[in-house]
Amino acid sequence: MPRQLSARGLRRIMNLWPPYLFSGVRVRTIADDWRHAEIELRSHWWNRNYVGVHFGGNLFSMTDPFWMLLTLNALGKDYIVWDKAGAIDFRKPGRGTVRARFRLDDAMLDEIRTATADGEKYLRWCETEIVDADGEIVARVRKQLYIRRKERAAPSA
Repeated sequence: MPRQLSARGLRRIMNLWPPYLFSGVRVRTIADDWRHAEIELRSHWWNRNYVGVHFGGNLFSMTDPFWMLLTLNALGKDYIVWDKAGAIDFRKPGRGTVRARFRLDDAMLDEIRTATADGEKYLRWCETEIVDADGEIVARVRKQLYIRRKERAAPSA
């Protein structure tokens, strides 16, 4: 089984990952305890659309994996976490550098552990705001996570 990456190692790999590298996305922070991440998207000539603002797909992709990655790593190896659904609500044109912050708290993790304690799946919506340099909301992104405790193998005789 491959060794699990540290938060710092994952951040470095993601910043070299071609879809992020070539779209202008930078992973600024992933906390060592997997409870916080900060992502930014800078505007360049190659990642603006016809009218000169951020492509909507880039705005969505900058947020895409982070709720799943943070939750999976914060819960640990006894859990399965997948993205199930996503939605984006564009509020205003994205110009310049935009940022998204993700924060997992104890209450959310406790809610998940309680809901999955019996082995049932749990679907949880998570929301992130993408903001511009003035703190104004450019878009709201919602991601639905599928979460379940892994089945434990029966002890061998």
